[in-house]
Amino acid sequence: MRIRSTLTRVATLGVAAVLAATAVTACGDNGSTSEAANPYGLLQPGVLRAGTLTDAPPNVYLKDGKFTGFDNDLLTAVAGKVGLKVEFVGTDFSALLSQVNNHKFDVGSSSITITEARKKTVDFGNGYDFGYFGLDVPAGSSITSFDQLAGKRVVVVQGTVQDDYATKQNLNPVRVPDYNGAINQLKAGTADAWIAPAEIGDKSAADSNGKITVAAKQLSPAPTAYAVAKGNDKLREALDKGLDEVIADGTWSRLQAQYYPGRPIPADFKPGSGTVAVPSASAAS
Repeated sequence: MRIRSTLTRVATLGVAAVLAATAVTACGDNGSTSEAANPYGLLQPGVLRAGTLTDAPPNVYLKDGKFTGFDNDLLTAVAGKVGLKVEFVGTDFSALLSQVNNHKFDVGSSSITITEARKKTVDFGNGYDFGYFGLDVPAGSSITSFDQLAGKRVVVVQGTVQDDYATKQNLNPVRVPDYNGAINQLKAGTADAWIAPAEIGDKSAADSNGKITVAAKQLSPAPTAYAVAKGNDKLREALDKGLDEVIADGTWSRLQAQYYPGRPIPADFKPGSGTVAVPSASAAS
């Protein structure tokens, strides 16, 4: 009886060990399967959820119910290179970076200029565009340059690099949540000037029926890039890879020509990793 009891206990322990090992293996398999199905840690496997703006043409905007613009069309092409579809969602720029880092969005797409301050909140991919500051003023204004803004009522979109510039210049800017707010202040004459991304300022002036004019432009200090949550290196690296591919195949040049016709590219600006030859717009078309 004692021998049989001992054998029974040994058999039971053996079965338990096998079951435990099977459970561990199964857990490991599930983890590996999950990572393989969603290697970039996206909110939905295979879908890149992008926070963007609705009112900033030609960079990012909503047209006929579809998110478009240079930044968004480029992101769609970049994501396609790494097998992802993009789902765009509108938001305010002032909230965008924190929403990306809090994983409300997988990526931020809104001509986001890379700054040291913003690097504390999100990680950036390689730069995909350069930009200029535009100085928009009401028609008939005597303002013709950025050095005439002291003591003026200057409007900026909150949280933008234009906001940073105005603050560093001690202009005590009036901050609004979106571009429409800035445009409306100029049209109403409640602001003397708006410091804007130049392309957006150009389009706003052209669409204002003569109420707004562009007084001046100056080169922005840093490139723009897509933003991802801190530490999501796999997604950042995948987007960088896709960006180099759309530069190489001419998509980047084609979109530049489409959205910024005639805009010269600074000689020292190299999109993406900087190692890929950039086809001319004519070669890309």
